[in-house]
Amino acid sequence: MSRIGRKPIVIPAGVEVAINGNEITVKGPKGTDHSTIHPLMTVSQQGNELLVTRPNDDKLARSLHGLTRTLINNMVVGVTKGFKKELEIQGVGYRAAKQGKDLVMNLGFSHQVVMPEIEGITIEVPDPNHITVHGIDKQQVGQFAAEIREKRPPEPYKGKGIRYVGEYVIRKEGKAGKGAK
Repeated sequence: MSRIGRKPIVIPAGVEVAINGNEITVKGPKGTDHSTIHPLMTVSQQGNELLVTRPNDDKLARSLHGLTRTLINNMVVGVTKGFKKELEIQGVGYRAAKQGKDLVMNLGFSHQVVMPEIEGITIEVPDPNHITVHGIDKQQVGQFAAEIREKRPPEPYKGKGIRYVGEYVIRKEGKAGKGAK
């Protein structure tokens, strides 16, 4: 039995969960999130808890059990607390700014890189070298943060570029000078 899959999901106060067959809708203070689960999985609500069960011990059912529970739990956490990813920009002249709903970045190219805010995602720029991405969908927040990082990933020689806060970049030694052995 899956250890994660058999843990009940506690529904906090102020959160409504609607189960309609394979469709699950979660409403909370930060918004509404909905998802379709695999037909093998069964979700039942008992009081203020959700339980995910599987029909048998087939390999597919076992692999989907923990995944389904985690996805539903992420929906509940997203509508109550939300998710965020923080990025930092390193490099001389590299900076970010918010213009309306667009994120405008100077990343050493001959042009500015503009990324529009998408639905369900909020971008904050507390200072020119930090970007924060907020949202209720964990996958969407992570994907948008990865797309921002992709515009100028950190390079290994000087470490310039966009990285997640706390990310460690393995540095390489530069080219050896004349006469060095």
